[in-house]
Amino acid sequence: MAPVIVLVVGWILARLVGLLGLSVLDGWQPALCVALALMFTLTGVAHFTGRRAEMIAMVPPALPRADLLVTATGVLELAGAIGLLIPVTRPPAAIALTVLLLAMFPANVYAARSALTLDGKPVMPLIPRTLLQVAFVSVCVLAAL
Repeated sequence: MAPVIVLVVGWILARLVGLLGLSVLDGWQPALCVALALMFTLTGVAHFTGRRAEMIAMVPPALPRADLLVTATGVLELAGAIGLLIPVTRPPAAIALTVLLLAMFPANVYAARSALTLDGKPVMPLIPRTLLQVAFVSVCVLAAL
């Protein structure tokens, strides 16, 4: 749930800063990009910290080198977060993150079906996780416009 909180609170705060006069955040889309960058920074860093082993376990067994895949997706999330903050790279970064979310979704399906845990808690059930993934993808698409 932390990514959702970071996304929503980040958007509200960035939007307020824009309304208070910071012109680069004056608009819903720049504020949304900042919020997405915060969210992907949070999730990207998680690929290298205490949740790493649990994330590796989420990779479906049919895929090789789960450790390398988790590292690569973490790096891509962090690179995408940076890209969202640079106006000229914003659209391609948002599109790339959309594709990344779609590519990583099978790990969420596998985790839900295998009753895996994150931080000792069961992962989100498949239907709510699918709806959340649709929301994240939609937000990335909006950021790309």
